[in-house]
Amino acid sequence: MTAKTAAAEHPLNWPEDPETVTAADIDFEALAHVLANTCRRGGCLRQYHSVAAHAVIVSEEIEALDGLGEEDRRRLALHALIANAPSAWLRGRLPDSQRAVERAGKLAAGIETAVREAAGLDAVLDEEQAELLKFVTRMASAAESRDLLDGDAPVGAGVAFPPLKRRIRSIPPDKAAQIWIARFRALAGPDEERRGRISRTDVSGEADAAQA
Repeated sequence: MTAKTAAAEHPLNWPEDPETVTAADIDFEALAHVLANTCRRGGCLRQYHSVAAHAVIVSEEIEALDGLGEEDRRRLALHALIANAPSAWLRGRLPDSQRAVERAGKLAAGIETAVREAAGLDAVLDEEQAELLKFVTRMASAAESRDLLDGDAPVGAGVAFPPLKRRIRSIPPDKAAQIWIARFRALAGPDEERRGRISRTDVSGEADAAQA
């Protein structure tokens, strides 16, 4: 089956109205493509680096950590992969007032709940795990600065974090989407495939492209 045929047989349910998102609305393949077509830091990079590719890197680094049980590591890695999901629904919506900021926060929280439920993650992270995820995310951002931003930290970055040892490379959006989907499959398990929230298009071998 060609990619074109697969796409025709599996029309994507693109993220649309952020007001009414439920778990049943989540199409993880569509989500992967939106995140893969969204550049980190609003495009302020020398080379393209997608939100999807960033999420995969953080997720892989989380899963490689010592000191976590196997299930905790899987759950935290899946949380890392879907952490930026709200941006797929809120893209281009820049709050212009305090009220708008608060509303955007409420919408994002609702989207996060729906995506977590669809991914089989019913609970939010505890404080310790949330801090661990935040730390690894900042290390990934530091590596991104080193490799794709002339080594400069973004304005207002605050305390510098040590970068990841791995090198960050630019990959095309279509490949980033495939890698994200493959990563989701690996972490969410076969139940998600049976529920039809991702297509069965073969993406084997694509995950290697995310490695530095």
